[in-house]
Amino acid sequence: MAYILDQLKEVTFAIIPLALVVIVLQFTVIGLPSDVFISFLAGVVLVGIGLFLFLVGVHIGLLPIGELIGSSLPKIKKSWLIIGVGFFLGLVVTIAEPDVRVLAFQVDQVSGGRISNDLLVYTVAFGVAIFVALAMVKILYNLNFIHLLIGGYTLIFILALFTPPNFIPISFDAGGVTTGPMTVPFILALGVGVASVVRRADSKQTSDGFGFVALASIGPVLAIMILGVIFG
Repeated sequence: MAYILDQLKEVTFAIIPLALVVIVLQFTVIGLPSDVFISFLAGVVLVGIGLFLFLVGVHIGLLPIGELIGSSLPKIKKSWLIIGVGFFLGLVVTIAEPDVRVLAFQVDQVSGGRISNDLLVYTVAFGVAIFVALAMVKILYNLNFIHLLIGGYTLIFILALFTPPNFIPISFDAGGVTTGPMTVPFILALGVGVASVVRRADSKQTSDGFGFVALASIGPVLAIMILGVIFG
């Protein structure tokens, strides 16, 4: 029960400041139509309820299952299968990410449907999946995390030279939206779970599970830039 109350308190403190600012602006500066303002208040309540249920679900279901899957995978002792599962999980969890859907919807509207909602979602998802698989390779073969980051961002800066200007901000936004409430908890739990088994003899074993999100965020940037080159 205490855990539920903590989540409720966290959501309340996250939403109330925004609601208060809008309410103050409504009665001092903006003066929105009453129906719009009432819709806002109703939306705040619904968002609060949804966010509360979502966070409870993440902590009850996503985090434990992500870590359990991560700790079970190395026991298979087949590197290709571990990497493949990482790719598939990175793909599906990104498709389910609400922030990615919001970005895809906005890009679809702005581009007049030329870059469709589904195309952007799956492009971002494949980018994340490839780099989650790379993160698995990093843990399994003890690759240097700094070298992977430098290599990834070097590719980004080189590819940016050939990417149409309109796609560059979209690509970096795509990297940002993959750090949403669905992707981050699951990928971090997965990484910590895998690292806890693979590096069990190392006193710093679980630290190998971190950096997954940093690597996963590179994938969408590169994927959208490549999409820009194709469309450009």
